[in-house]
Amino acid sequence: MSEIYTVIVGILGILAISGLFVGVTNDAVNFLNSAIGSKAASMRVILLVATAGILIGVITSSGMMEVARNGMFDPGLFTFHEVMMLYLGVMFANIILLDLYNSWGLPTSTTVSLIFCLLGSAIAVSIYKIAGDPAQGVSSLGQYINTSRAMGIVSAILLSVVIAFTCGTVVMYISRVIFSFRYTALFSRYGAIWCGASLTAIIYFAVFKGLKTVLAGHDFIQTVDRHLAAAVLICWTGCSILLYVIQRFRINILRITILSGTFALALAFAGNDLVNFIGVPVAGFDAYSIAHRTGDASMLMGALNENVPANFLVLLAAGGVMIATLWTSKKSMHVSATELSLSTQSDEGSEQQYGSSFFSRTIVRAALNINAGVERVIPRRLRTAIAKRFEYEDIEHSGAPYDMIRATVNLTTSALLIALATSLKLPLSTTYVSFMVAMGSSLADRAWGRESAVYRISGVMTVVAGWFVTALGGFLIAFVVGLALIYGGIPAFVLITLLCGYMIVHSNFLKKNKEAAATTRRAETNEDIIAGLRDEVCSTMENATRIYDRTLIAVFKENRKVLRDMVKESNDLFYQSRERKYTLLPTLRKLQGGDVNTAHYYVQVVDYLNEMTKALMHITRPAFEHIDNNHEGLSMEQTRDLMSINDDVETIYRRINQMLREGDFSEIETVLTLRDQLFESIAEAIKSELTRINEARSNTKASMLYLTILNETKNMVLQSRNLLKSQQYFLRHRNEPKNWIK
Repeated sequence: MSEIYTVIVGILGILAISGLFVGVTNDAVNFLNSAIGSKAASMRVILLVATAGILIGVITSSGMMEVARNGMFDPGLFTFHEVMMLYLGVMFANIILLDLYNSWGLPTSTTVSLIFCLLGSAIAVSIYKIAGDPAQGVSSLGQYINTSRAMGIVSAILLSVVIAFTCGTVVMYISRVIFSFRYTALFSRYGAIWCGASLTAIIYFAVFKGLKTVLAGHDFIQTVDRHLAAAVLICWTGCSILLYVIQRFRINILRITILSGTFALALAFAGNDLVNFIGVPVAGFDAYSIAHRTGDASMLMGALNENVPANFLVLLAAGGVMIATLWTSKKSMHVSATELSLSTQSDEGSEQQYGSSFFSRTIVRAALNINAGVERVIPRRLRTAIAKRFEYEDIEHSGAPYDMIRATVNLTTSALLIALATSLKLPLSTTYVSFMVAMGSSLADRAWGRESAVYRISGVMTVVAGWFVTALGGFLIAFVVGLALIYGGIPAFVLITLLCGYMIVHSNFLKKNKEAAATTRRAETNEDIIAGLRDEVCSTMENATRIYDRTLIAVFKENRKVLRDMVKESNDLFYQSRERKYTLLPTLRKLQGGDVNTAHYYVQVVDYLNEMTKALMHITRPAFEHIDNNHEGLSMEQTRDLMSINDDVETIYRRINQMLREGDFSEIETVLTLRDQLFESIAEAIKSELTRINEARSNTKASMLYLTILNETKNMVLQSRNLLKSQQYFLRHRNEPKNWIK
């Protein structure tokens, strides 16, 4: 048997580790977000609880890998070589797909990814077999493939979206009507009963979902199953009494409930979803062991139909990789931020990264019309009483995206739905249920106000559409990769291995500096905000100076490559400043006490920064488009005038940058004088160009570009000088006696 199969097994092992990394990164959002979103504990405590859940889940896992071994195809009809190519195609496609989703910050189901990657790769190898056998046709495909599980996954998406969203909305609405946002007094009397019900649901979920394989057939479990109603009532009573006693010691039982739910979801994740990450590599190793004993690469793999549990040490090692990923992965926080941004209680400061769509606007209008109709039916007194229950007040003072009542509802509802679906053998997805419950609860909690509703609906639709794309994308990628491997042989194997390795390294290591820079932009205290703005203003001005200078030189030399780079950099500057503008109101609230003067000048600085970068972008884009369309370059007169303008701009920006870096604004009037001189030069240049146009000595496209650069340069310098002045006042007033906002 060729040594290439030994290399393939080694590659599968490496891909298994990579699969664990990208899989945990995506699935961590399922069990971490409620605790993170409510700030029920420090991040360290949350991760420790999740780590304990994963560890116990791995230890108690059955390790059955039947989905990967024979769930989507009949291995008895495939040779060892074909099975190895099939498994390679699955792993390559699965990792590429999940890594893309992690980079985009979109949560998706690893189960869906695995199933459809298996289906796509299996069909590719089946086509190869059918094409090589004249006696078979397309109708023979059904002999090789099991499509019923794939159809079950599609139905799971639809079921998850409808059922989870509805249940999350209803349960959250009832809970909020009972407790309101000012829940302290009422919760001190009845909170133990409510948390007892939540803890009972979580325990039921942990036993019947997380530990179902290890406890299956146990006498106690069978007894509980036969007397389920009585068992639930006893558990509810016991949990309520226990929590009531704990509450008497002034311990927050909401934290206990949330962390218990986090533990249970992590337990179920490790115990049941582990096969999504290592099932295929383990099955590949089993196939290799079987074929290695005989030395026949053409033998059929019927032995894979036997369900053999994985080695315990392999499961334990996989659990170790999962835990390490949980603690070190930055992308998991990126995926988590997507759900939190769509469910946060605050309207202001949303990045609104998804924009609005016709579909989302239509839904919001319909909802407003329905709400108006309902208000005409419900008595005013009842409407007023309900509205008071939903008046938001941050009594926890944690600055969390939402409070612990909603976090408890999210965990309880998700646990109940997943446990019930498991007992009824309904194909619900853990990821889909967790996400849609969170979206339903945020809707019921009136977090989707009119200021943010269209953006959040667009975000939810983007994620839901991404779930279907997961199925289609996983199938197509695995199908193409499977065909390439089975027909391309070793060259295709080497090429795809290098491509997959490059994607993982580039995505997870080369981009870390950029992600770290984005993280450091977040500010909490007054000094952080002031220092962050000062650093951003200095950095933006220095980058703008460089981009402007390089853009003009590239236009003179008609250098398309440099212009393309300058467009990208100017776009990045603009979107960074626009992001700060969108987060204006939350930042003003963080300026403790809300000093009027400081806040006023902060708004001005942010606005001028945004306008200055916009003007720069309006220079780089037309310049690139002009050269990219192969239009005639600027004339000698235009080039000479712009070079003079560029020198003047460079002089002004050098002084501005020096003042910003040193905090010494003594030469601000000099900058004003230089600005006026520059504006006169720009006016003269415009007059000269109009003269050339009248005398037909100028090209139309070149003239339009030339005039655009001059006008936007004037606007850019004007905004830069205003920015400098506002920055001076902003830094000055932060040290003066405060005039507080009432």
